[in-house]
Amino acid sequence: MVLKKVVIIGFFLIFGTIFLISLKNKKNENKLVQEVKVEEIAIPEVSEVNNEEEKVDFIDRLFIFDSSKLPIVETIVYTSRVPWLKGRRAWIADYASHYKTTRHFIARSLNRKMDYDTQKIAFGDRFNVLKEGVSFYLLIDISKLKLFFYGIDEKENKRYLLKTYKVGLGRKDVTKESGTLTPLGKFSLGSKVAKYKTGIMGYFQDRQIEMVKIFGTRWIPFDKEVEKCSDMARGYGIHGAPWKIDAKDGILKEDRETVGKYDSDGCIRLYQEDIEEIFAIVISRPTIVELIDDYKKACLPKEEVAIK
Repeated sequence: MVLKKVVIIGFFLIFGTIFLISLKNKKNENKLVQEVKVEEIAIPEVSEVNNEEEKVDFIDRLFIFDSSKLPIVETIVYTSRVPWLKGRRAWIADYASHYKTTRHFIARSLNRKMDYDTQKIAFGDRFNVLKEGVSFYLLIDISKLKLFFYGIDEKENKRYLLKTYKVGLGRKDVTKESGTLTPLGKFSLGSKVAKYKTGIMGYFQDRQIEMVKIFGTRWIPFDKEVEKCSDMARGYGIHGAPWKIDAKDGILKEDRETVGKYDSDGCIRLYQEDIEEIFAIVISRPTIVELIDDYKKACLPKEEVAIK
């Protein structure tokens, strides 16, 4: 009788152990499958990448001389004697005036870097100028705080996306059509532009102030309302980020934190290097700025050509 009980107990112990081992293995398998699934979910498909947020930058190809330069520019070889200027030597300013291209643009091309002020030139030097019939179009998506910079070839009926920039815009205001102090609509840019550096004083809102503290190093005003404008052009413009005294060292510096935010009185703010770049390119040619709540709604001029 005792032997029979021992056999029965042993039987249950053996099969119980086998059952527990089997159950544990099953759990481990399920855990492994779950871990594999988590790994698979964590890897995004290529099709899920948000291409709308990708940065575009072909600006350097406005200033190079090989076959990859953009089709809206042409390369000039400097000579002091030109057929369109009689009786005296031709300088950079003369070339700039003749080709409706800023001296800053020519300087960057000559210097092979973002140096817009050094304007030394010698016989045989090469530089680029804008072709005839070229204009520019700045599309600003208010919801994304993003500027799309287009070059327009009027003769060829084409447009090229040159670069995208992060911008700062007007403070939020639910009473405004745009939801911010920055207006909606299309505006032309004006010719009363300005360059500022530390020490230059001026008047803003009836008080004298160092201008870089408001406008950074460049100012391009809106000129006229063109289409579907929620406010008048007067008082608005595109400029650099304001400068302020750094709390750590007491030095006047660009306040870069104001770009990428709704923080201005309605104007468009850019980083110093970005506003100086745009300024050097657009101020000698007709330029439209369009402000819209979603760039996909924009009716852009001409046919877009992808830059390769």
